[in-house]
Amino acid sequence: MVNKQKILIVDDDNNIAELISLYLVKECFDTKIVNDGESALEAVDSFAPNLILLDLMLPGIDGYQVCREVRAKLQTPIIMLSAKGEVFDKVLGLEMGADDYMEKPFDSKELVARVKAVLRRYKPQTPVPEESTDKVVTYPDLEINMTNYSVTYMGNRVDMPPKELELLYFLASSPNHVFTREQLLDQIWGYEYIGDTRTVDVHIKRLREKIKDHEKWRIATIWGIGYKFEAHE
Repeated sequence: MVNKQKILIVDDDNNIAELISLYLVKECFDTKIVNDGESALEAVDSFAPNLILLDLMLPGIDGYQVCREVRAKLQTPIIMLSAKGEVFDKVLGLEMGADDYMEKPFDSKELVARVKAVLRRYKPQTPVPEESTDKVVTYPDLEINMTNYSVTYMGNRVDMPPKELELLYFLASSPNHVFTREQLLDQIWGYEYIGDTRTVDVHIKRLREKIKDHEKWRIATIWGIGYKFEAHE
């Protein structure tokens, strides 16, 4: 019997949470509902979800803090749910480490589609058989390994969410090739992302905070167009 993927639903409105759960259960997911931030953090440990649907406005510990604490120890995908639709709120959520952001009210079918899309992109680190062909890009002081989802920079392992790593790998795999923000959204997010291209800018900013410019390479901004991984001999 195939194990069902587990979704943790965190929302203080139990009616909304139950409706989300109903749609996910119909798609053969296993769900758990909690209504506050403290319970969410406990459920992350006890339920071990494959993905978290996280409302921002929670009693006690809010969704931003829950996301921050989860990200401090786990790479579990997080989709934030919020009635706040301002760009600032979306950017803040993504900077905290969320993988996606949906504004309330939302269509339940779209939510299910986004859950599936995020889960398709997320690959937990697992041992790789020796005969496997690693998908690795290497530069001086930088190694990006898509087989085990790891990045080594200046000899140290760098933790980053799946989408950051995938974006870095995609750029580094095509050195000196310029990609528009729209192309990067399509390649990394893999579906028609309802939002704006600031999502790419946020992830580039987070990458630059972790991976500093090197004398042999850097993530370069092409003003008015997009980005490229600039490599020098």
